[in-house]
Amino acid sequence: MAETVLEIVAAHRAGQATPAETIARTYARIRAHNDPAVFISLRDEADAIAEAQALQAKGATGLPLYGVPVAVKDNIDVAGLPTTAACPAFSYMPGHDATAVARLRAAGAIVIGKTNLDQFATGLVGVRSPYGVPRNAFNAELIPGGSSSGSAVAVAAGLVPLALGTDTAGSGRVPAGFNNIVGLKPSLGLISTHGVVPACRTLDCISVFALTVDDAWAALSAVAGPDAADSYSRNRPLGHPGAMPAHIKLGVPLPGQRLFFGDKDYEAGYEAALARLAKLGCDIVEIDIEPFYETARLLYEGPWVAERTITAQKLLASDPDAIHPVTREITVGGLRPTAIDAFAAFYKLERLRRVSDYIFAHQVDVLALPTAPTSYTVKQVLADPIQLNSRLGTYTNFVNLLDHCGLALPAFMTEGHVPGGITLLAPGGQDARLAEIGRVFHADTRLPLGALKVPMPPMPPMPPVAADGEIALAVVGAHLSGLPLNGELRALGGRLLEAARTAPDYRLYALNGTVPPKPGLLRVHGGKGTSVEVEVWALPKTAFGAFIDGVAAPLSIGTVTLADGRGVKGFLMEAAAVSDARDISSFGGWRAYLAQAST
Repeated sequence: MAETVLEIVAAHRAGQATPAETIARTYARIRAHNDPAVFISLRDEADAIAEAQALQAKGATGLPLYGVPVAVKDNIDVAGLPTTAACPAFSYMPGHDATAVARLRAAGAIVIGKTNLDQFATGLVGVRSPYGVPRNAFNAELIPGGSSSGSAVAVAAGLVPLALGTDTAGSGRVPAGFNNIVGLKPSLGLISTHGVVPACRTLDCISVFALTVDDAWAALSAVAGPDAADSYSRNRPLGHPGAMPAHIKLGVPLPGQRLFFGDKDYEAGYEAALARLAKLGCDIVEIDIEPFYETARLLYEGPWVAERTITAQKLLASDPDAIHPVTREITVGGLRPTAIDAFAAFYKLERLRRVSDYIFAHQVDVLALPTAPTSYTVKQVLADPIQLNSRLGTYTNFVNLLDHCGLALPAFMTEGHVPGGITLLAPGGQDARLAEIGRVFHADTRLPLGALKVPMPPMPPMPPVAADGEIALAVVGAHLSGLPLNGELRALGGRLLEAARTAPDYRLYALNGTVPPKPGLLRVHGGKGTSVEVEVWALPKTAFGAFIDGVAAPLSIGTVTLADGRGVKGFLMEAAAVSDARDISSFGGWRAYLAQAST
């Protein structure tokens, strides 16, 4: 039975299952799981199945998330479902999807419902919600982790293979570690936060929960990209994971700095994970990580507590009892810092940022830290809600302040059957590097998928990628291998990476009067496109300018979306040239058209 995103999409494309059947199975699993605290709201089942049937009727099988059921944390807007942020008095009905949700839908995903969270995304424990405490997927006595509690449990329990969370101080990583799943925290601004209820707007990012790294990357590829509606969005190149780098330097704390608060099982699990990384070819480098601990302490000392208070400020003034007692205690604290406190914290952060930059420039490539130092029961956290929550952020609270990207990975299972994980961290913009390491490490753990007792599927090979100093370029016509202009690519040092297809959003035209004959690729909307055969070449950056200087109208170089969601540079045509060109989309590619024309 297909469980992962990639397996589900493959089954849909092969006709082994339909999107409607997968959605029906999702609702059946939710009923069988019988935990009303996982979802705050669910879509009507018939409505979701009808959407799946409509998707199938379009024949959009090339979409990267074709028919995949998805859950969304309930501080992210989904049109037609209320956004509560786990506070009924705050609830509102959004008129539009958040940008990330809209992009998931455009990639073929089907939203099932909105998941529970620590109120206003304030907490790493998963118990601060009037909608109940989602059961940890392994042991109901243990906390599920937060704030993205419902999203993590929904994936670990196999209710959905993919869920969106948010991450400000570890909310997309800690619950992943406690539920034996992958939690991807992207670089700041890589995914638009338009349509997200802010926790700390300057630090917030949407995170991804999945059963495997490849699934998380498929979702990230679908939703990443700049958004004019989000003033904190950034145009950061996503890249694509390749082979795991050899002898990558992994920074780990000095032995005396490794904090586990007496949890010998988690300490032993972390040591075993480092040993496995070393066997996989990584170089383990012990470093002084006190600067990162010092950065983490900033999060609850100054302006970022005040920033958390902004969203709840009106409720604090008009109806403070509507806010969870622990959340209220934290957010009230945000009313006290002064502007002087804020600037002092900003100065300190910039000093620590320089230290972080030096460590990554001269000592290590990636940090490999425990996702959490220990785990707690619900009873323990309710008895000591603030201190125990603070401990869980030991290895997470500094990450967003320093704009690091992170990838939380299942790493071990204790003798008491408690999951534990490690998190890989790198400077912003290096998300693909973390995936290169993480997918190999996760496969090597041989842990089951989430709590499903299903073995991890074989790790598929990653498609070849352009190396540093190269640009990936999709060619569709005369530059294909063996055709008249291919020599131009080879003369400039180009090398073939792969044969591929575009997303089903394009029309292919035979241009009129070109020598040699050339096609034009045009992106279209409204389901009127098809998938077109291309080749992806790697061209040295130093030669790229010379190459595109020879591209003449009506052709140009833009971004072409491939069938798996990757965006690469490629040949496109101007829409004005359509009237004088022949639509040859039905051939599926330039080679097939040339073969027909020669007969």
